[in-house]
Amino acid sequence: METRQANPRVMPLFVERWSPRAFDGSAIPRDDLDVILQAAALAPSAFNYQPWRFLYAHREDANWDLFLSLLIPFNASWAKAAGALVVILSDSVMQQGEAANPSHSHSFDAGAAWAQMALQATALGYHAHGMTGIDFDRVRTELAVPESFRIEAAVAIGRRGAPDLLPEGLRERELPSGRKPLSALAHAGPFAPTWLGS
Repeated sequence: METRQANPRVMPLFVERWSPRAFDGSAIPRDDLDVILQAAALAPSAFNYQPWRFLYAHREDANWDLFLSLLIPFNASWAKAAGALVVILSDSVMQQGEAANPSHSHSFDAGAAWAQMALQATALGYHAHGMTGIDFDRVRTELAVPESFRIEAAVAIGRRGAPDLLPEGLRERELPSGRKPLSALAHAGPFAPTWLGS
């Protein structure tokens, strides 16, 4: 993890989490996937509304080919070796009794769930790679997603494989990505003018 540096008090799990594309083609046991999804479902949300929903396919189950076909070809070229594919949705409308109100934080809350999904996968020895390179129209139609739900992203989860399993052009990129210094991301007081164009 030479490309990532953090204060030693940051939990190692946060530093160790990254998003590889090389997976080994093995299936994820249902119990393990359930644990990963349960961790995601424990995320915080506004009013405890829990707007996230997870649609998934296990490798080689009846839904696998459909879920894989919903990815753009570039993502399908490597995600085909993952152990599970998950589509994350968020409910944009808060239904409380007879009242239905727009939810300001549905995507924010679903992002918290995704982060916990990725961290739990890492803790169990898997890796998770989130992606928005999907056919959003087909996801909505073929997975019967209601209009009130935002399609956030898809996630490939699996055991890491050797980089030489990847298509040409991706092998040399199979490393944890670096991170900007904290000073480029956090600023006391008003918006930092130096952030514009960064």
